[in-house]
Amino acid sequence: MTGPSGRVLVAGVGNIFLGDDGFGVEVARRLAAVPLPGWVRVADYGTSGMHLAYDMADGYETTILIDAAPRGGEPGALTVLDVEPGHRGAAGGPAAGPGGPPPGRPLLDAHGMQPDVVVGVLGMLGVQPGRILVVGCEPASVDEEIGLSEPVAAAVDEAVRVVTRLATQPPDRLPPTAPAPAQSFDRSDG
Repeated sequence: MTGPSGRVLVAGVGNIFLGDDGFGVEVARRLAAVPLPGWVRVADYGTSGMHLAYDMADGYETTILIDAAPRGGEPGALTVLDVEPGHRGAAGGPAAGPGGPPPGRPLLDAHGMQPDVVVGVLGMLGVQPGRILVVGCEPASVDEEIGLSEPVAAAVDEAVRVVTRLATQPPDRLPPTAPAPAQSFDRSDG
């Protein structure tokens, strides 16, 4: 098991109506068919950030968010980020004003949901989430369309393998991940 509580939440997030932004949802759908230990819960949150925030507040040791994450790489490229407490944004972290969302972004956005805003809601609730990892995929397009682009669709199986490994290995046996600046999660919702 991964620690005292050992509980791991695997959360697919994104908007299936915005092309590659549906990446996290598709990976979560595929993970639902993978046999995982009882301490791992997989869920498709889509754009339901409030639901995700309340579930994260339920005492998970680790949360693995799966999302499209534009970082300037080739479409379909996967990145694993460890979101350190100082980079969590929306609840007064470096990308936010005191107790609020990053400048120019509403705290609750019905059009989409950004992981940094979800973590900000946790801060407003007075909850300290455990470790947060993001398995991100470089999108080719987040235009209004249904379906993943070819390079992002090709990355889904590898993402399932990566998430399975992250969710089932003790943290001290995981390879180091890149620290994630708060800006990593900004998406153009068009």
